[in-house]
Amino acid sequence: MTFDLVEGDRPLRGVVVGAGFIGGQWAPELLAHPQTELVGWVDVAEERARASADALGLEDLPVSSSLTAVLDGEEPDFVVNCTVPEAHREVTVTALDRGVSVLSEKPMSITMDEARVMVRAADRSRRLFAVNQNRRFLPNLVAFRRTVAELGPLGVMTSEFFMPYKGVAFLSSLEHPLLQDMAIHLFDAARAVSGADPVSAYCESFRPPWTWYPGACSATAIFEMTGGLRYTFTGSWSAPGHATSWTGSWRVAGSYGTARWDGDGRPTVEAAKGHKVRRHRPEPDRYPGRTRFSGLAEGLEEFVTGLRTGRAPQGECHDNIRSLAMVTAALESVRTGARVAVAFDV
Repeated sequence: MTFDLVEGDRPLRGVVVGAGFIGGQWAPELLAHPQTELVGWVDVAEERARASADALGLEDLPVSSSLTAVLDGEEPDFVVNCTVPEAHREVTVTALDRGVSVLSEKPMSITMDEARVMVRAADRSRRLFAVNQNRRFLPNLVAFRRTVAELGPLGVMTSEFFMPYKGVAFLSSLEHPLLQDMAIHLFDAARAVSGADPVSAYCESFRPPWTWYPGACSATAIFEMTGGLRYTFTGSWSAPGHATSWTGSWRVAGSYGTARWDGDGRPTVEAAKGHKVRRHRPEPDRYPGRTRFSGLAEGLEEFVTGLRTGRAPQGECHDNIRSLAMVTAALESVRTGARVAVAFDV
């Protein structure tokens, strides 16, 4: 987890890779942060990067279809990897091998083998590589995490995610769209809230008869976590009613009481007899009135702080690979029909 710092009293130079929707959300963050500057934009379709830059009034910003050309020409301190998941490994390893740190969109990669290659590249180059799980920064999720910390040893955690989502076209190309796309948000939140890591997984992924997805869009998983905690997840992209929030709905039982959260409002807590537990309130939004995508400014701030101080952000690759391991273990359990050990060694 050791990485080299960026020295010097100057803004950190950043390049956005990928000019799709999320790349268009990240570029304004680099422009808004007082300690970063956007020095380049890369996309496989150069004209798309040009159009995105021009739309922000950045007619002079260097753009290219070649990542290496921009890395060589602009000498950035970091890149923000906003490409499709299938391209994450190539972009990340290319940047790290050239001594450039990487802040990536989720998931880290498609497979654990690819993820291990990426983490080893970060270790080899001594550069910071982190994945931004933007929901970790939601004020009410942070309040829920702090409330759960009041419950003592944890026994049971559940989350439900039900959404009648027709979504984007690529979801219909996935064999298990819920597990392969959305579940990592819930799995990563489970780790953040509980402070526990996965030990084993058993999962079933299936296709309800009424769904509009060709793939298995619904799933139920049971994870054994460190400390004896059991975490269960159930959800569907084809829920016909009573949708949950995009963060899911949650319940955690510990020896001192139970906390609940609907994924939108403030968490609630009820103490066991003879105990007192405190319900934490969300802290004020550090970016009131913002219209940009939530959780990006906070993730960039942690990443910049890491590059300056050596303090690892929440999504640092050695930690985030454990959330990816939950997804890949769940998929392996689906394929084998067996309980699977969760392995996240590098």
